[in-house]
Amino acid sequence: MWLALSARAQVTNRILFIFDDSYSMYAPWNSNVKIEVAKKVMAQFLDSLKNVPNLEIALRCYGHTTFFKPERNCKDTKLEVPFAPATVNAARIKQRIQKLEPMGTTPIAFSLGESANDFPEKPNCRNMIILITDGIEECGGNPCKVSFELQRKGIFIRPFVIGIGLDASYTSSFGCIGKFYDVSNEANFLQVLNLVMVEALTRTSVEVDLLDITKRPVETDVDMTFYEAGTNTVKYNYVHTINHNGKPDTLVLDPNLSYDLVVHTIPPQIKKNIQLQMGRHNIIPVDAPQGYLKLDIDGGATQYYPVTVIRKAGDMTTLNVQEFGKTEKYIVGKYDLEILTLPRIHLKNVEIKQSFTNSVKVPGSGPAVFMKGGKGNGAIYVDDGKKLIWVCNLNPELPNETIYLQPGKYKVVYRLEALQQTTRSVERNFEVRTGQTTTVKF
Repeated sequence: MWLALSARAQVTNRILFIFDDSYSMYAPWNSNVKIEVAKKVMAQFLDSLKNVPNLEIALRCYGHTTFFKPERNCKDTKLEVPFAPATVNAARIKQRIQKLEPMGTTPIAFSLGESANDFPEKPNCRNMIILITDGIEECGGNPCKVSFELQRKGIFIRPFVIGIGLDASYTSSFGCIGKFYDVSNEANFLQVLNLVMVEALTRTSVEVDLLDITKRPVETDVDMTFYEAGTNTVKYNYVHTINHNGKPDTLVLDPNLSYDLVVHTIPPQIKKNIQLQMGRHNIIPVDAPQGYLKLDIDGGATQYYPVTVIRKAGDMTTLNVQEFGKTEKYIVGKYDLEILTLPRIHLKNVEIKQSFTNSVKVPGSGPAVFMKGGKGNGAIYVDDGKKLIWVCNLNPELPNETIYLQPGKYKVVYRLEALQQTTRSVERNFEVRTGQTTTVKF
């Protein structure tokens, strides 16, 4: 793939790998310690670059020459393999990485600053950095400021930062350095490296704009899946994000494929046969205006929490089952709610508006305790004074039973199993109030 991509390049791409070899790389991670996993994955990745034309690569390491005790060496960084064509340097860098032993600290800012000297003067070049690290700055430097200044001077374009096995609290520290990729496990490390190379070599990137009702790309925080077009083959899964600049975050997808996109809103929004344009920033607009539905129980917490079946208005297909006490996002429109209280509550054409929360409250149920005196058969009905409306059957295996019912007037009809005469049926009228226990004896 790299051969085909690079053949389109009009300039020489130069990529400096800045590789973390600090002592923390000895930490366990998946199948081994981090450094051994990184060596294995980098070896595979570098092998794929051997025949890429118009590509030069180099290697800088930090934390690998001085043991971090008794004090940190905050200048522990070195250009280990200077720039040369990838056809030559892929093997050299692979060999050097295999010999690394983690020793020291993490001087990210100083390493970035020193990297300015790693790119020799050469016309018609595109300079890039891929920083691979398992930790944040430990020497008091400001890697964000250093990166910004070097980008401003044109030393390199916005770096790529790959965080391996990072604590989740650290990830926000890297967005200002460059385009950040969080490698949470060994399995997706190689995939992330390949994606970064696609963007680095082709400048092909993707932005998914989730549009609100006014066509602004402000909807976010929803899962989305890219399938290979016309198949069920999943290629990428992401949670849509608004980045540090307040814009939809940039993705890197293989530009040689066509995609079907499913945005997992409720209901899902689907866009088929997406074609990416090579060497461009591709924007994929998807109409996804959303509002909120909040379900509450009047009077506050109770021991009984029903759930609600959500359907599009006039359609019996179940979209979601929402619990009370939760707020969920839905695509703007009208919905039918079936609230699984006893008896059922049906609400038709509940409207969800853009960025608005529609709060639905139902009365709190009350426990009805049936002292049946033994096993038997019976049922509960709503008694509205005109007709009986069935609510539920009693459990024939339980001599006593508690059922949560909505406030109202009811009738229960019951016959003990041992009494083999229809006329021995017993009925009782009772009333349920929110939060109050009602006892019914036969």
